[in-house]
Amino acid sequence: MNVAIIKYNAGNIYSVDYALRRLGVTPVVTADPEALRGADKVIFPGVGEALTTMAYLRERALDRVILGLRQPVLGICLGMQLMCERSEEGDTDCLGIFPAPVRRFVPREHADKVPHMGWNTLENVRSGLFDESLEGAFVYFVHSYYVPVNDYTAATTEYILPFSAALRKDNFYATQFHPEKSGSIGERILENFLRL
Repeated sequence: MNVAIIKYNAGNIYSVDYALRRLGVTPVVTADPEALRGADKVIFPGVGEALTTMAYLRERALDRVILGLRQPVLGICLGMQLMCERSEEGDTDCLGIFPAPVRRFVPREHADKVPHMGWNTLENVRSGLFDESLEGAFVYFVHSYYVPVNDYTAATTEYILPFSAALRKDNFYATQFHPEKSGSIGERILENFLRL
């Protein structure tokens, strides 16, 4: 299977690469449009900041490449947020695949820390990434911004308020959590993506 990881100024590309290698898949890390279009699966990872990352993608026309992909695409963390319409981080226009905003967490009480870091459960799971046995499973999050629950929400979790832990529209899948850092549960989710 030919799996491509989009190469750009993101911080977790090689942890995703390593997670796939543990599953027996050797991905190619590339920014080459033809390699991305020709892959069986594409992963759009992300640890970083929305405004500078969208500028980077636009300068290299990677935004148009991503929008034109027809195979299964998985966005992770910032990758998921950049697939949305607009982010409050830097007041950034994003890719617009999911017609949803990205909002900053606003603490409601002293115990609410931002960024949200740690293990939370998946609830209301649906879509090809999840099966019923993953309802209530723990996955690992690190983020200061979130996507509200919307028509494309494929799983929810709660920190300060309920939000989208995953999204799904057509061939585009996305997780706010990091499957590559979520142990055996994350491996199962990546395997589910590879089987799509």
